[in-house]
Amino acid sequence: MHHDADLINIIAVGLALAFVLGALAHKLRLSPLVGYLLAGVFVGPFTPGFVADQALANQLSELGVMLLMFGVGLHFSLEDLLEVKAIAIPGAIAQIVVATALGWALAWGMGWTPLNGFVFGLALSVASTVVLLRAMEDRRLLDTKRGRIAVGWLIVEDIAMVLALVMLPVLAETFGERTGDTPASFGAFMVAIAWTLIKLGAFVAFMLVVGRRVIPWTLEKIAATGSRELFTLSVLAIALGVAFGSATLFGVSFALGAFFAGMLLNESELSHKAANDSLPLRDAFAVLFFVSVGMLFNPAILVAHPWQVLATFGIIVIGKSVAAYYIVKAFKHPTGTALTISVSLAQIGEFSFILAALGVSLKILPPEGRDLILAGSLLSIIANPFLFSWLDRWQMKQEALAPVPAEPEVPPGPSLDVTGHAIIIGYGRVGSELARVLRDRGVPLIVIDDNGDHVARAHDAGIPAIRGSAAADKVLAEAHPERAKIAVLAIPQPLEAGEALAKLRAINPSLTLLARAHSEGEVKHLLEHGADGAVLAERELAFSLAEMVMSTPPYRPQRVAG
Repeated sequence: MHHDADLINIIAVGLALAFVLGALAHKLRLSPLVGYLLAGVFVGPFTPGFVADQALANQLSELGVMLLMFGVGLHFSLEDLLEVKAIAIPGAIAQIVVATALGWALAWGMGWTPLNGFVFGLALSVASTVVLLRAMEDRRLLDTKRGRIAVGWLIVEDIAMVLALVMLPVLAETFGERTGDTPASFGAFMVAIAWTLIKLGAFVAFMLVVGRRVIPWTLEKIAATGSRELFTLSVLAIALGVAFGSATLFGVSFALGAFFAGMLLNESELSHKAANDSLPLRDAFAVLFFVSVGMLFNPAILVAHPWQVLATFGIIVIGKSVAAYYIVKAFKHPTGTALTISVSLAQIGEFSFILAALGVSLKILPPEGRDLILAGSLLSIIANPFLFSWLDRWQMKQEALAPVPAEPEVPPGPSLDVTGHAIIIGYGRVGSELARVLRDRGVPLIVIDDNGDHVARAHDAGIPAIRGSAAADKVLAEAHPERAKIAVLAIPQPLEAGEALAKLRAINPSLTLLARAHSEGEVKHLLEHGADGAVLAERELAFSLAEMVMSTPPYRPQRVAG
């Protein structure tokens, strides 16, 4: 194998193996993150066979971190936080403190320094955004009070971790490994903190004063060119350019710069287009980030230190959960809400990996700490679906014992209690226009869309709408396909559409199913999965344009005088 092919090797082998193991994890009803991390373990230096270049993997992971943080900023919602600020802010802070203290205690028991323990505990305190949102979406909880509390709680954790990424280098410089015998003074620490806050304040001020105007203006000008590739390139250039500039000019982390770039783009009217156009590359590099993290994991720790692994897992799944449960109960919320919050937070993910990698690179976390964090993450993500299954069974028993719940959670928007209706999956440009036409003609509707803004627009138009993936069983059940007449899949994702079609056909064999496609291959795929018809958008557009052409004077058929 040629040395100059190392970059191709890690991308090709890493993505291919991540795809196979991610698909297998999904099939087993686990988070695909488990598959991505295991792919990294298999191509890492601690397992036999192909070994990827670790230095290149680290650089690719840096790109993955920047694009992950850009995505976090792009979906950052201050409104979601403010809606539940009374419990989310103090609750998340208290839970972070408890989890960090438990991690510190375990580290102290292993003979680590207090700083090592602080970083270790901090990494155990933050839940995975990907895992939590997926679990909430699958159970139709995002638009409930419990879901809003969990999302607000997660936002506070994310903000805390973003600040931690800024402060950890200061802690490492002041209290980390020192070459001399001079101990760090409190004054030196305060000076370092003050200087960091000044640089951070200068960066934030620059972004709010200049970036808030320049970034949306740039996007609007590029969008006006009509070039999709230029628009996608501009989004990525902004994300990576702001991240690089923030580190070069202001000395703050790549991650914080990318987060701010996404947050400012979120204010633009083109934010949804920016999110959709950058999503494939963000997903690809995010996968490579998880693969690179898995490469750092030494599976031998499971044998060499099983009790420490078990203790780490216990802090994540039991310690954090118990703390969250009693915090929510202290705010006078029902047991069901407290259990939902505690179970949803009983795992760790991407921010934990970022903190662990930064801690090891700054020499304020031993490599064993990173291995324990990775082991705890893998085990907790695997366990999380089983915890939710237990919670679902518990809630069913409670509902059987008490038919009237203590805290009724009525879905927002118009009532979903309709019959003889049409189900429209996707409320974007195509779906919203279709819904308008059908509604004007008196057809009762229910909309399904995984975008919160789209669902809010449907509600504003007086249309019942459900937030979630159409491939999720509970989401489909809310739309009552058993008493619907027709379902139209207006989403441009053929794989999700195919899965939804198969489930709809199984629920109601007499349901008429129509779908949207962009190629002959997609048409074939949708028909094979149960669609009665698939509209090839480009072909229909060509037919419409041809009819318009033939109706113009130069081509309009001339009447022959009798």
